[in-house]
Amino acid sequence: MTLHNHSLVWIDHREARVFHFSADEVDRLVVRPDDPHAHIHHKANAIGSGHAPENQAFFKAVVEAIGSSGAILIVGPGLVKTALVKHIASHRPALLDRIAGVETADHPTDGALVAHARAYFKTEDLMTAQK
Repeated sequence: MTLHNHSLVWIDHREARVFHFSADEVDRLVVRPDDPHAHIHHKANAIGSGHAPENQAFFKAVVEAIGSSGAILIVGPGLVKTALVKHIASHRPALLDRIAGVETADHPTDGALVAHARAYFKTEDLMTAQK
């Protein structure tokens, strides 16, 4: 795998697709939880929130897939993307500075995701001081 400065993470509760890319190359990794949970619905008069606990092993594997990327965009539906950021804050706080943005995105194709990330970072790079 070629080292790229930019990464995109699309995540939901079933999988994370991690893209490391440049202007003309893309490397893709897919990370799945060992025991993906089904949707849990809260029942009236039941104890608990009705939410499955966060899968820390899954988040750890996603963070490992991100690797040493210099700039990261995290996207996905629901709240899993913010749970990933929370995991990063707790377990790898140095990585927080490299998160360029967190956005909501439903289930776009891989091509649409990479095109969006390239456009995002093109704009972001113009607005950020270069190191």
